[in-house]
Order: sequence, then C-alpha cells, then structure tokens
Amino acid sequence: MKLNYKIIFHFLGLLLLFNGGFMLLSSLISLIYKDGVTFNLFLSGGITILVGLLVMFNTKDHNKEMNKREGYIVVAFGWIVMTLSGTIPYLLTGSITSFTNAFFETMSGYTTTGATILNDIEIVPKGVLFWRSLTHWIGGMGIIVLAVAILPLLGIGGMQMFAAEAPGPSADKLHPRITDTAKRLWLIYFGYTAAETILLKVAGMSFFDAINHSLCTLSTGGFSTKNASIAYWNGQPIIQYIIIVFMFLAGTNFVLSYFAFKGKIQRVLRDEELKLYFKFIAIFTIIAALIIYFKADLTTSTIEHPMVWGKAESSFRHALFQVISVVTTTGFITADYTLWTPLLLVFFFGLMFLGGSAGSTSGGVKVVRHLILIKNGFLEFKRALHPNAVLPVRYNNKAVTGDIVFNILAFFILYMLSFIVGALVFSMFNIDFMSSIGLSASSLGNVGPALGNFGPVNNYAALPSLGKWWASFLMLIGRLELFTVLILLTPFFWRNR
Repeated sequence: MKLNYKIIFHFLGLLLLFNGGFMLLSSLISLIYKDGVTFNLFLSGGITILVGLLVMFNTKDHNKEMNKREGYIVVAFGWIVMTLSGTIPYLLTGSITSFTNAFFETMSGYTTTGATILNDIEIVPKGVLFWRSLTHWIGGMGIIVLAVAILPLLGIGGMQMFAAEAPGPSADKLHPRITDTAKRLWLIYFGYTAAETILLKVAGMSFFDAINHSLCTLSTGGFSTKNASIAYWNGQPIIQYIIIVFMFLAGTNFVLSYFAFKGKIQRVLRDEELKLYFKFIAIFTIIAALIIYFKADLTTSTIEHPMVWGKAESSFRHALFQVISVVTTTGFITADYTLWTPLLLVFFFGLMFLGGSAGSTSGGVKVVRHLILIKNGFLEFKRALHPNAVLPVRYNNKAVTGDIVFNILAFFILYMLSFIVGALVFSMFNIDFMSSIGLSASSLGNVGPALGNFGPVNNYAALPSLGKWWASFLMLIGRLELFTVLILLTPFFWRNR
C-alpha cells in the first residue's frame, strides 16, 4: 500500500498553524512587557502560519484515510517540523544566534527535557522566555493529541496517531471517541496549569514567573526564568512545596485525574502503578533525606538560603523536591545533588531510568513497565518449578497478554542499548565517562540535568555541536518512546505492500 503523502503534509501544515498561533501569543506577552522583540515574535508567527497555510492549501484534495504507517510518520516528523519552526523566534530575536543551539533548545523544549544552552537566562526578553516555556507546554501532553481534538473538523479519524504518541505501553481511553479523550485530557492539563499559576502567584512569585513555571511543571519540562532554577526561591519553601505537588500530579496518569474528578476515587486508589509510584517516591525521599541530614553539607550544595525552617525540614524538602523532579523527569533543581555524597550521586543517576506513570507527561521508562518486568521476573521462578502451569502477569487484577509483556521486554532492552550507544557516541567527542553516561541517561529520559560537567548547576553550552545534535536525537526517541522513531529507520517500513 502506497503512503498517503498528501494527508501527511496536510497534517504537518496544521501543526505549523498551531505553532504559529502560540508564537503570536508570545508576541502579545512581549508587547505587554515591552521587551523590544514584539515585532520579531509576530513575524515568526506570521511566517510559520503562512507556510502552514500554503502546505494545507496545496494538499487540500488529500485522501482522508490514514493507516498506521502514516500515523507514525506524522508523529515523528510532526515533532521535527515543530522543532524546526520553533527555532525561528530564537533566531529572529537574536536570543540564540546559532542554528544548532536554537535547534537544541527547541528540541529540549518540545521533548520536555529542559536542558539549556543559555548561560544567562535572566537577560533573555520575556516574550522569548514565554515562548521557551510554551514549547514545554505544547510538547507536554503531545502536540499530536492536541491536534487529534481538531481532526474531526477535517473528517479524519485520529486513533492511529494517538496510539503512536500516547505515553506508556497503552493508551487508556476515557471515552469511545478518541477526540473526546484528547479534549478531556487537555482540559485537565489546562486546569492544573491555571491552578498552579494562581497558587504560585499567591505564594509570592511574580505573575510572569508563576505562569512560566506552571507551564514547565505540568509538562515535566524544567525550563526556568531564573539562572538558579527553583533554588532562587530557597528562602520561600511554600513555593517549592506547591511545585512539588504539581510535579507529582504531572507524573501520574492523567486518566486517573479524570476518574478522581468524576468521583471514582476507589478506582484511583486501586491503581497498582499509582501505588508503586507513590511508594517509590516515599522510600527514595526518606533515604535521601536521612543521608542529606547526617552526611551532606547543605551550605555548599544549595545556592541560596539553604535552611529556613531548620536542617531537618530543609533536608526533607530538598530530598523530596529532587527525588520527584528526577523521577518525573522535570529537571527543576533546588540544590546541586551531585555534591550530596557519592552514594546519592549514584542514587539519582539510577532514578533517571525510573520515569513517572504511563499516561503522564514525564519521560523515562515509566513505572508500569518496571512493575510488569518485576512481576514477570518473579513469575519466572514459579514457571521454573511448575513448567506446565499457566501463570500470566496480572496488572490491576487483569491478565496482561504475552504480547504486551514481550513489547515491554523489547522496549527495556532497546532503551538500555540506546543508553549504552548514546554514552559511547558522547565519549567520541572527548567527553569524560561520568559526563557521557549522564548526558545519555538524561537526554534519553528527558530529565534535563545530567552528571559531571553537565550537572544540575551547569548547562549544555559547552557540549560540542555534534554532541548537541546527538543529544537532540536521543531526546526525540526518548520522548516518542523509541519505537515510533526507530521504526522509521527500518527498510521494511518504507516498502510499498
């Protein structure tokens, strides 16, 4: 079957319209704050919208049937097209003059990685900073899921693309129509963002800082408007606790939030992934807090106001904040956790591979995959003793099919291979071992802060140009769950059948 190229390009044109619209919104913020780049941002939006309209106009007579192959292409190339067009505001405003750096920053934004090449964030015009945060927010729930809600206007069904893009091993539908699912998820996403903005403003943040950090929290992104990230507010613990709550929510399955709002609390509390997600965070926080309290020196690892309410509270808060930030792959920092003893350095490196829940905006392997791998591992012992017994893996009291278990095993193997290859390639650029493995784990897991020379208090400006392109590729495959992108590199995918 030949690929329906017209519908692919038509959809990419639609994505450009979305992107251009958000750029125009950034130009409005620029106008309000009179930062001097309003016209440049407006021009960026105009160019993007014009190109999108031209592409859509020239493909308006497309066949509206879309199969799985076209879904994969739209998802992968949709992210790339959005990233390419997303560099325009940086380049036209002069905030980032190198195309390589602009592409890296934009890819880091859309993939909600949060790694940055900006040495001084606070001198960047407010309109550009808002655009930077918006790239997180757009990428958070998925530009494809957003567009799926609009597709009925074009007479196109979007289940194929939702299946290809939705985080985690399966897409848990709330409603028989996938477009309604997308709308409900985005309504919850928007509601959480608005709620956090209000709370942060009341807690003492400026409105601009509040809305930017809300955009980046709910997307589990990690871009900040301050050079010190959330450590800038170490003297205001309440702000950090608010961000902790919303990072936790962003790392949970948004479908569970929907059920909670519908009053189906028991269904939420029975969810195995949520329980394990909570246990992981609780156990890891207690371990980290105890080590920080007895072993670490908070006066050297924290940037400003290390202890406001005493050492015990400060140890707990920094431990909780950094554990949730790394587990959910948000990447905000309140302290340099690489200075919290060698044990905690290895500890946080391991957390980079955990990830939040399936159906959340976080990256990483995802808790449900770890859960099923652990359960399957224990069942192998029973199968060794009782080879004829039928012992399926059960999740939420339902048997998991063998196909899903094999898919998760394949994903985990592919993820670890990608991590190893990623680190090897980084080492080819004369980057030391600690930095190479940190860069690979952080980029692939969309975490942001890495280790070594690219740790929490450093940025990625020193990474060689080829290293930035390689990191961008790892961010992309990590954000789109490996298969969606890597399948495009196989010869059989492109064969007409």
